[in-house]
Amino acid sequence: QVKLVESGGGSVQAGGSLRLSCAASTRIYSRYCMGWFRQAPGKEREGVAALDSDGKTTYADSVKGRVTVSRDTAKNILYLQMNSLKPEDTAMYYCAADPRSGYCYTRNARYWGQGTQVTVSS
Repeated sequence: QVKLVESGGGSVQAGGSLRLSCAASTRIYSRYCMGWFRQAPGKEREGVAALDSDGKTTYADSVKGRVTVSRDTAKNILYLQMNSLKPEDTAMYYCAADPRSGYCYTRNARYWGQGTQVTVSS
């Protein structure tokens, strides 16, 4: 069983930046597909970014150029650096992990964190 804990959310004004972190209970980042999702009130959960075990990254069109996913395997932490934030980025952000390549960017990812709230005001 893998436990994921997100942190780094908060309230910022439009144009600001946040860095989200996802800490795993076991050393998995070099072997797992890791992803970030978000869910706004009344909307479905959507993929934001993913970092597969081979280093391949995937980004949603809505965040390309503003968001960077990375990992620190020594610290066992996954990051999501978000810049130029917009009010439409407001959502609960979740970390996901799966040992199967590509699965961390789907809602069928095996492990999920509890989420961290990001609120962007205009």
